Amino acid sequence: MAQPEGLLYSKEHEWVKIDGDNATVGITDYAQDSLGDIVYVELPKAGKQIAQFAAVGVVESVKAVSDLFTPVGGEVTEINAGLENDPALVNREPFEGGWLFKVKLSGAQTSGLMSAADYESFTKES
Repeated sequence: MAQPEGLLYSKEHEWVKIDGDNATVGITDYAQDSLGDIVYVELPKAGKQIAQFAAVGVVESVKAVSDLFTPVGGEVTEINAGLENDPALVNREPFEGGWLFKVKLSGAQTSGLMSAADYESFTKES
């Protein structure tokens, strides 16, 4: 699957959409496909300060439990409450309805992130 343009990607297979000083974070199609059917998502709480690239939660699938890393740091402003009742939304819509959380950024944080083309190359090497 081609990666959506306009997003940035981490080596831990998360994506981030930056809009001014706000960001939306999710996991990539590659990640959800590798994990298999997602059955539980543990997300950081709204109001929590998180550091770029830190482990902030857990994604549990029928295959494995994986740490969730954040590609950006700042204050968590919102979590996707719909995932509590339907974590498989991450499988069905990783770039739309399956987003994980939103962050009020603490400064510019694009260093260490990849473009769609770079991420595509990165996943082909994995």
